Amino acid sequence: MKKIKNIFLVSTLILTAFSCKPKENMVYMENQTTAIDQEVKQAVFLGTHLQSGDLLDIKVTAFDDNAVRPFNLHSMNQAGEITGIQQNQNPQNFPQGYLVSNEGYIIFPVLGKIFVQNMTMSELREDLEKRLLEYLTDPMVSIRQLNFNITVLGEVKKPGQYTSPSDKVTILQALGMAGDMTDNGDRTKVKLVRHENGSDQTYVIYFTDKNITSSPYYYMQQNDVLYVEPDENKKIIAGTNPNRNLIFSIIGSAVAITSILISTLK
Repeated sequence: MKKIKNIFLVSTLILTAFSCKPKENMVYMENQTTAIDQEVKQAVFLGTHLQSGDLLDIKVTAFDDNAVRPFNLHSMNQAGEITGIQQNQNPQNFPQGYLVSNEGYIIFPVLGKIFVQNMTMSELREDLEKRLLEYLTDPMVSIRQLNFNITVLGEVKKPGQYTSPSDKVTILQALGMAGDMTDNGDRTKVKLVRHENGSDQTYVIYFTDKNITSSPYYYMQQNDVLYVEPDENKKIIAGTNPNRNLIFSIIGSAVAITSILISTLK
């Protein structure tokens, strides 16, 4: 009986030795990682910078509705003629917005080719309003991005690419779109991949930091990728011997058999 108990004890110790360590850093915005004047400040949203492939909805308004028509896609005059685009096109094939070309340009009615790459939408609005002053009195331009895309990968419940109706998306909102992190997500080493100055840059974000809202990377940019790494427990399991599960199965079976023998011999 003593020998059987020893076997049971050894088996239990082996399982304990292979078990993962307790979870840590499970709470968002709990720790003080960065010092920001003793209180949490809010990052300033400066707008996203336009890139090739961006699709923009641009509308021009002014006091004279007729004078504005040539500057808006889909505009029709009283004769039913389309202005600003080729008149022989089928209405169903009309462009749904202004696409930023690979070279960073958009083609704007009357104004022609305009370089917009790396501009914010606020900067582009001001630029267009200045150009339109040559043709219109007090022109007003509104711009909306139609394909603001962000990607969330790794240890989240719904990884994938998401399109937002607004370009003002925080990293917390992006995480919410993906259903939040799994229990295996490392909240202290979330990577943000951002295309800047012609190359991809990677930044590490600490979601456990209570000053995360003051981070310069708090707001997402177009085509940002948020990657949640697995925690150490998940890495250990993934990087161990492929026969680990078989070993656990054998040890578990041995423990179960030992338990039955102990119960039988009592």
